[in-house]
Amino acid sequence: MKTQYVCSECGKTFEITPDLMVCPVCSALQEPDKPLRGILEVRFKGQISRDFEITDFLPVEREFFPPIPVGNTPLWQPEKLRNKFGMKNLYIKDDAVNPTGSFKDRASYLVAAFAQKHNIRDIVLASTGNAGSSMAGVGAAAGLNIILFLPKAAPVAKMVQSLQYGATVHRVDGNYDLACQKAMEYVKSHPGVMSRSTAYNPMTLEGKKTVSLEIFQQLAYQQPDYVFVSAGDGCIVGGVLKGFQDLQDAGLIKKMPTVYAVQSDNSSAIYRAVNNNGEFTVPVSATTIADSISVDVPANGYYVVKKLKQHQGKCITVTDDQIVEAQKELSSTAGLFAEPAAATSYAGFKKASSELPKDASVVLLVTGSGLKDVNTAMKGIVVPD
Repeated sequence: MKTQYVCSECGKTFEITPDLMVCPVCSALQEPDKPLRGILEVRFKGQISRDFEITDFLPVEREFFPPIPVGNTPLWQPEKLRNKFGMKNLYIKDDAVNPTGSFKDRASYLVAAFAQKHNIRDIVLASTGNAGSSMAGVGAAAGLNIILFLPKAAPVAKMVQSLQYGATVHRVDGNYDLACQKAMEYVKSHPGVMSRSTAYNPMTLEGKKTVSLEIFQQLAYQQPDYVFVSAGDGCIVGGVLKGFQDLQDAGLIKKMPTVYAVQSDNSSAIYRAVNNNGEFTVPVSATTIADSISVDVPANGYYVVKKLKQHQGKCITVTDDQIVEAQKELSSTAGLFAEPAAATSYAGFKKASSELPKDASVVLLVTGSGLKDVNTAMKGIVVPD
């Protein structure tokens, strides 16, 4: 299988090399306080069979992946929720069971494999918590050195995870966007270090698309009708769309599912751009309690808005109160304790459910464990004396 990079904006093609992260032509047009320009996609040349293995769709051979069980997560059939909404084909894709409790392990897994293939030992990134603890955990299994820039406001559990895994943690007195800036400055001043920053490193998008490939396999080689995904910087939504697009390009599905990107109305840059002809205006400070999707400037913004439009996807918002309510309801009804950002997909489904056909196949993507942020989870319960 031959692979190459293709710029998602200008369409130029490039050889896949560890020193190339974004399109050199389009990235020169980068503006301050705007999403990344020139995001690169991996394209394939060759046939992929219906009984494919996940690595058949990835640009790194199986031998380079670290010995940690990422992916192959369960697709729940939540009986009580099915009865509640009268939808017999409602599913939950539970990525909270990944090794570090987060969907982000999918991206870290491929980034680590790519680093191993190219003899890179040091990886740096910024994170609100999950990507950092994920890269730290997967990096530990791969024997890599992980340097993490983490906002001081990140939940303590995520910082502790990263330190337990042995990462070097730099706490940033500011938001996620400032942490990204610090991480990029570190990369520029330390030759040989690879950035894992979301969207900037093409392997993050590629790793995240694997969830779509698994859903397709778990649904007996059928695509769902609808997929609900929480969105902050837009990289997970972009990965989900890329995965189904790859299946379509390979001739394995005939139509794309309708993907719903769900944002908190306190962190809604992508939603605003979707409703503003794809334009990102002056950033608005994100204040959502769902820290994993709290982003002022979504790194993958241009890419995901373009893909949503191309594949007739939708973007909706929910309130923080609806997120807290959804978190508690997922726990008490389905037995799945999700962190606020992960429960946002269910909150979005609740909001849109009356518009969906009762016989539709619907997948809710749950991206992280509720144990990642117990302080926020306490807002939805009454603690006894």
